[in-house]
Amino acid sequence: MDQHRKFMKEAISLARQGMENGEGGPFGAIVVKDGVIIGRGNNKVLQSNDPTAHAEVVAIRDACNTLGHFQLDDCILYTSCEPCPMCLGAIYWARPKVFYYACTREDAAEIGFDDDFIYKEISHDPADRSIPARNLMREEGLSNFQLWSAKSNKTLY
Repeated sequence: MDQHRKFMKEAISLARQGMENGEGGPFGAIVVKDGVIIGRGNNKVLQSNDPTAHAEVVAIRDACNTLGHFQLDDCILYTSCEPCPMCLGAIYWARPKVFYYACTREDAAEIGFDDDFIYKEISHDPADRSIPARNLMREEGLSNFQLWSAKSNKTLY
């Protein structure tokens, strides 16, 4: 069995284990660097009462902790399902070189995990979304941005 299939089987196995343990939905993910698993995660939304505890986020946090760094340079992420918008954002911020997924977002929607409404919400003006967003105290908030811009020892990410 090739390496990609081996690692995807591990992500799928984590999904089953977490679901069977009542930790959350049937989602699992791993992060691999140089052929070694450095991060593992399964959906822990129910266990932790944390709506952000998706498998990909848990695996990314675990891998970054292992690496002691906030980016997954030269890493590969394997996830049992196509990432939701939040997880996709986390993946892009972590910057692995590639990711693989098993089930599609359409497959997830068929079992009640339908993220399509979020994809649609993103395209709306913030004030017109189903959870409206209102801009407040922008000028005051910009003072921190100005301090950041002037900071000579910042780490960009």
